Amino acid sequence: MKKMPFLVGPRGGWKMNFPDVSPIMGRLWSPIAAVTSSWNGQDNIQIAVSISAASIVPQKPRVLVQIYKSNFSHALIYKSGNFALNFPRKDQLYFIKDFGLSSGRDFDKLIDVDYSHRSSGSPVLADSWGFLDCRVVNAMDGGDMTCFLADVIEGSVLCEGDPMWWRDARSQIPMEWNEKWNLKIGKEIQNSENRMGKIDFTPWVDVPCSSYRDL
Repeated sequence: MKKMPFLVGPRGGWKMNFPDVSPIMGRLWSPIAAVTSSWNGQDNIQIAVSISAASIVPQKPRVLVQIYKSNFSHALIYKSGNFALNFPRKDQLYFIKDFGLSSGRDFDKLIDVDYSHRSSGSPVLADSWGFLDCRVVNAMDGGDMTCFLADVIEGSVLCEGDPMWWRDARSQIPMEWNEKWNLKIGKEIQNSENRMGKIDFTPWVDVPCSSYRDL
């Protein structure tokens, strides 16, 4: 077996060739989810592709979701301790344009969308492949983002078939949407690079249940 040279980097260890790692990292994205949140009468929705199951106990389902601090949703989730995951069908490519290419700071992205507030108080879309309503139980700061660990308190598959995956969607959406996404992500990558090392190790403080709707 060929030995790789050991080169010391900024924190020690191997010096990576980033193009070699990129194809692997690109396959770690999850199904697309429209993440909804609500706080003090403000509802919002954004697209996320970094979601994973976080429990092997069927009776205690949990998820991990990464939300970037630059997103409007981050403050709503952090303050409320709640969010919902709405998974689009394969034919709902418009989710990317309507919910992923603009910010809820600029306008209400849910104004013409059919939804209802569920147990956590988060909006759940009436039309999707399925949803999970979630309550945050812990959070880890990543500098540029927060990784939220959440209990699933409600959920359902709403139609047959499979949800939409990010890699498939990128090849199907119009070139104009891809260009806008690339421009948006380019700015966010620069912001993330500047913030990744500024990790806050303050422990997560749970939000009292009295602040949740219907709980």
